[in-house]
Amino acid sequence: MNPCDCGTSSRRSFLADTGMGLTGLVLGAMLQRDGLAKNDGEKWAPPDGKPHFAPKAKSVIWLFMKGGASHMETFDPKPELTRYGGKKISETPFKDAVSKGSVRELTKDFIAGNSASILFPLQVGFKKYGASGIDVSDWWPNLATCVDDLAVVRSFWTSDIGHTAQLQMFTGRHFLDGVFPTVGSWVHYGLGALNENLPQFVVMGDPVIDAFGGANAHGAHYLGPEHSGVRMNVDPNDPLPFSRPQRPRSREEQEAGLDLLGRLNRLSGVEYPDDPALRARIKSYELAFRMQAAVPDLFRFEEENAETRALYGLDQKNTRDFGMECLAARRMVERGVRFIQIYHGGGGNGAWDAHGQLRQGHANVCAQVDRPIAGLLMDLKRRGLLDQTLVVWATEFGRSPGGKAANSDGREHHPYGFSGWLAGGGVKGGVVHGATDEIGFNAVEKRHYITDLHATVFHQLGLDARKLEVPGRKRLEVDYGAPILDILA
Repeated sequence: MNPCDCGTSSRRSFLADTGMGLTGLVLGAMLQRDGLAKNDGEKWAPPDGKPHFAPKAKSVIWLFMKGGASHMETFDPKPELTRYGGKKISETPFKDAVSKGSVRELTKDFIAGNSASILFPLQVGFKKYGASGIDVSDWWPNLATCVDDLAVVRSFWTSDIGHTAQLQMFTGRHFLDGVFPTVGSWVHYGLGALNENLPQFVVMGDPVIDAFGGANAHGAHYLGPEHSGVRMNVDPNDPLPFSRPQRPRSREEQEAGLDLLGRLNRLSGVEYPDDPALRARIKSYELAFRMQAAVPDLFRFEEENAETRALYGLDQKNTRDFGMECLAARRMVERGVRFIQIYHGGGGNGAWDAHGQLRQGHANVCAQVDRPIAGLLMDLKRRGLLDQTLVVWATEFGRSPGGKAANSDGREHHPYGFSGWLAGGGVKGGVVHGATDEIGFNAVEKRHYITDLHATVFHQLGLDARKLEVPGRKRLEVDYGAPILDILA
């Protein structure tokens, strides 16, 4: 066919194809060799949105405490810290603890610093709760009533001693290794949408700041921007930046404008058929139009009765902000949102950072989230949603057994052993898994690098991480992790 007889789109396609010339032939051969070019015998194909095996969960709510919550003052009590409080670690029976289980050469100076530090007594009391008798600190009186629904893991470890560990928690890689897709983006990439009118990977709360990864902590990197988390504000009048017209327009006008914009973008797509940013932009415009009605509905909390709003702490100033995010998360799960990531703890390093005034600081931040998190678990459970919703509570690392000086009233960053927990979504309730040593320095029993947490999430969603490979993108064995099978029902 004579290219001059073709339509505009065909002429553009013809010119784009011929313009590639020899380069196009070479590129095609390279893609064919690497398994990227499509052909009848191709073994690799992008995910089709179906799980690899029967899932136990449909959605994930990931609660992230920015700054490094102390495992010793939350879910892993260490009475020996109080017994030997004020003494140097080198003067106690635990002087050898600092030489065991180190995780990265870069941390040698950090280990040496802790070996000379002063043990800091526990700053809060603990009680046993529920039929399981799990120890929970007095700063969590509401969550403690849900302890029989929790699987507490006391043996996580990571390798970054700085707050860039916030990025590592979501990607599994040290920031010196570069930027990689996050756990939420892998889920979006593998499973796609449950509701075409809503984003499937939503981010709420104070995000990780740029110095510690910024948007990369909920980004998709080489998976493509369409798989990145979508930031949302808990505000029905302005829930999504740039999602509303600047001045009033009828739905018909918006549809006509969107149609024109789509045609222009698709014309550009002929010249740049593999541009992920362009592809994501086309999808985002279409999704944004559909979301104009669906998204504000997520935050219409007046539809909830007074008892439910109080359950999340919306009736109290201290708990209102985080409570609204947790309530919004439940409403998102009901409407088919796949992955919800909620950050807590604004400020530079994160409000859970506790180099000083740990007692005051942790008491405050725990009070902000205790009631909303307990409310979320109870509300999901009574609505029959907890079984299909996996709730994760995590932080970037723990806190050290001691401070830097005898008069210290805080704890330092500590990556060698710390706690997190999971609930719902096919996870056993009322169990404790793993352990740190007697002063909480090292994870010593059933140790789990953070990608084991990722693998557990994938497993419950019916995903095999090894089947989510992207040709040309080599992954390390540590990237895959292993599901924590002992805590799964």
